[in-house]
Amino acid sequence: MAKWVYSFGNGAAEGAAEMRNLLGGKGANLAEMSSLGLPVPPGFTITTEVCTWYYEHDKSYPDALEAEVLEALEKIRVITGRAFGDAERPLLLSVRSGARVSMPGMMDTVLNLGLNDQTVEAIATEAGDRRFAYDSYRRFIQMYSDVVLGLDHHEFEEILEDHKERNDLTLDTDIDADGWLEIIGKFKALVEEEMEKPFPQDPREQLWGAVGAVFSSWMVPRAVTYRRLHDIPTSWGTAVNVQAMVFGNMGESSATGVAFTRNPSTGENALYGEFLVNAQGEDVVAGIRTPQDITEKARIEAGSSSPSLEALMPEAFAEFKGYCAKLEAHYKNMQDLEFTIEKGKLWMLQTRSGKRTAKAALKIAVDMVEEGLLSEEEAIGRVEPGALDQLLHPTIDPNAERDIVTTGLPASPGAASGAIVFTSDEAEKAKAEGRKVILVRVETSPEDIHGMHAAEGILTSRGGMTSHAAVVARGMGKPCVAGAGMLRIDYRNGVINAAGRQLKEGDVITIDGATGQVLSGEVQMLQPTLSGDFGTLMGWADNVRRMTVRTNAETPQDAKVAREFGAEGIGLCRTEHMFFEGERIVAVREMILAETEEGRRAALAKLLPMQRKDFTDLFEIMHGLPVTIRLLDPPLHEFLPKSEDELAEVAKAMGADPERLRDRALALEEFNPMLGHRGCRLLVSYPEIAEMQARAIFEAAVQAAQDTGAPVVPEIMVPLVGLKGELDLVRRSIEAMAKAVAEETGTELHYQIGTMVELPRAALKAAEIAESAEFFSFGTNDLTQTTFGISRDDAASFLGTYQSRGILEQDPFVSLDPEGVGELIQIGVERGRSTRPDIKLGICGEHGGDPASISFCESVGLDYVSCSPFRVPIARLAAAQSALKHKSSG
Repeated sequence: MAKWVYSFGNGAAEGAAEMRNLLGGKGANLAEMSSLGLPVPPGFTITTEVCTWYYEHDKSYPDALEAEVLEALEKIRVITGRAFGDAERPLLLSVRSGARVSMPGMMDTVLNLGLNDQTVEAIATEAGDRRFAYDSYRRFIQMYSDVVLGLDHHEFEEILEDHKERNDLTLDTDIDADGWLEIIGKFKALVEEEMEKPFPQDPREQLWGAVGAVFSSWMVPRAVTYRRLHDIPTSWGTAVNVQAMVFGNMGESSATGVAFTRNPSTGENALYGEFLVNAQGEDVVAGIRTPQDITEKARIEAGSSSPSLEALMPEAFAEFKGYCAKLEAHYKNMQDLEFTIEKGKLWMLQTRSGKRTAKAALKIAVDMVEEGLLSEEEAIGRVEPGALDQLLHPTIDPNAERDIVTTGLPASPGAASGAIVFTSDEAEKAKAEGRKVILVRVETSPEDIHGMHAAEGILTSRGGMTSHAAVVARGMGKPCVAGAGMLRIDYRNGVINAAGRQLKEGDVITIDGATGQVLSGEVQMLQPTLSGDFGTLMGWADNVRRMTVRTNAETPQDAKVAREFGAEGIGLCRTEHMFFEGERIVAVREMILAETEEGRRAALAKLLPMQRKDFTDLFEIMHGLPVTIRLLDPPLHEFLPKSEDELAEVAKAMGADPERLRDRALALEEFNPMLGHRGCRLLVSYPEIAEMQARAIFEAAVQAAQDTGAPVVPEIMVPLVGLKGELDLVRRSIEAMAKAVAEETGTELHYQIGTMVELPRAALKAAEIAESAEFFSFGTNDLTQTTFGISRDDAASFLGTYQSRGILEQDPFVSLDPEGVGELIQIGVERGRSTRPDIKLGICGEHGGDPASISFCESVGLDYVSCSPFRVPIARLAAAQSALKHKSSG
């Protein structure tokens, strides 16, 4: 039979820290602190399984829950000597949420529950302090009305501010007992007027109202958004924690505060926190009163004249400091704590692993190894791989003012400011003139590559996390906000409209690729710094990971950045990205629009020396490390001339009639180009393309080997193969060219030919295709598109709805779908190895830089992952964590 409620307190607990999935993080840690003998107010946790039940059964509760709650309340009565709803010694409760992953401030809390017109008088008599009792009651009415009854808390604040103004008072603490009594009357009248019934006086009604409100808050928009941004599944649910109240607002010997065992910004090993005298917990974070520093050292550094907790309450401080050390040693992690001091007695209300900056996470992990608290392997698991983005890109100063214009998807991390431009040519021109700009487009295409390179950042109104803009920006290490759907971009008039505001070309904006925010004006930035702790931790990670980490790169700059970040080769060089600049695009268009093989070969002859130089540069930078070059892949339509000027330029270069070229371009347009004449299909139709690229690769390999003395073994990848016959045909062209170059240069060539597995058929027929392929690289961007039948550029418009309705937990373009796409990869791995046991297997889609996807790659035994240069450190750390996880579970 299911158990729905777990009690804790008085040095014992029915739960434990490892039960966080059932009890939530807060409940599990309250149980653990109780078992450790810390002074924790007694209470109980209603499990996350009740939350799941609540939503599956039309917001109702299991039959046994009420009896278990009453039994748990009785246990609190035995410990405290107080009974819930008692007229003489009433028990007051706090009711808080607690998911298995911390979601600070996202869900609801109710304090002082159990107060009514009768129990408030008992509290006043017992405490000998009417002011304290009435202050607590007004807090409860205001909080309960907001959280449970849905009344706007501002209406209560207006009553409060009006009272202070009429009585010439400044702080809430200046209001006396009679003042609070008057305010309580007005609060209750407001509730009755708005709800058409009195404020609830029955403590049990109050309790179930609060429990229901906490469960309901799991689905409020801010919590849903937080889960989406932090990849927290809706199915996890939240627990509800009910505890006996302790009071930090019982006069000058009482206080409440929050603290971290180490500095969460820098990682310094020093207590860091704030407190308030004569206050309750929400006062510390509400900003109504200025908090005081906990330690004397922090007070002096802050130049504060308000006494520290260390000076004001030395005994309570010493006890608290001891608990901090005990908890940090127990959890082997920096802790975030909440505490209350009631008339000199210290109570511990919460501990959890504290959120920290990436810089602090690295320092804390490395320091704890030096202190003997952690092993190197444990330290590797202490740093969230995705947080390393903070170290690699500029970020907005957390103290900066933010004038938010709109919000889109956080598509590529970092932040940038610049003047708005609407075309790539304008961005390139501005760069040449030394001006910083943000390229703003409805969506980008490969032709925008030069403008994206020139801009400080990219903003689009359409597209998702794996749209062209997002993928290319991440590869360049530039911030990008994509899919900002509230933006209306008017190219003709050079303006942007967003929620009633208008920005025009030349106006300065700032984009925050970490949050998706678009801000007006230039905002203060913090520049990235890579400390020695970064190198230390990454060294430990490299020692334990099994998979190698390569990069997706096609420019010397990308390749150099990736090498600096520890890339062990190039896993994907997208040759089509090399064709969109200057003379190259004209030559490519000549080749496409030519109606004869002779015409195509003439255009390709112009491209050969350019390609040879491209590949020579990459081979030399990689200095003997593997380089995988994908032959021409994208649909022809991406290269076709779009404007009359472009058409005229190609016609002039070819000596051809513009009208005839226009007819040829129209004939090449496709209904569904992503599934059209692209990839190996182009190479089958026009083998001269593969011949030119293969010659450029082999000649570059010979040249680079001579220049560097390091052997070059290129890996030539044929894209979009679904049939073994396609690969065989292209392979023959490549092998013929290798033989020709070897004879011409007198050099023995070593190379591998493989394919990108990006079609379900290729995965299913992997055993057959592996007869002709020495390696497979899973192209998960297209494999996800072709498996789901979803366009990655358009999916953002509806995938959010799928996630909010629980159909999908993750955007499959951001984090690999392990059940569908993942099963195809697993089939491809097993069948490929059945034919060729030593086949090299990797992944080169955007998922190659996603920690969850990397964990999947480890589980199916891939040899390497490949990702954009700025995600290489993330992939290195994630690969290490995955190796350790699979080692411990295997």
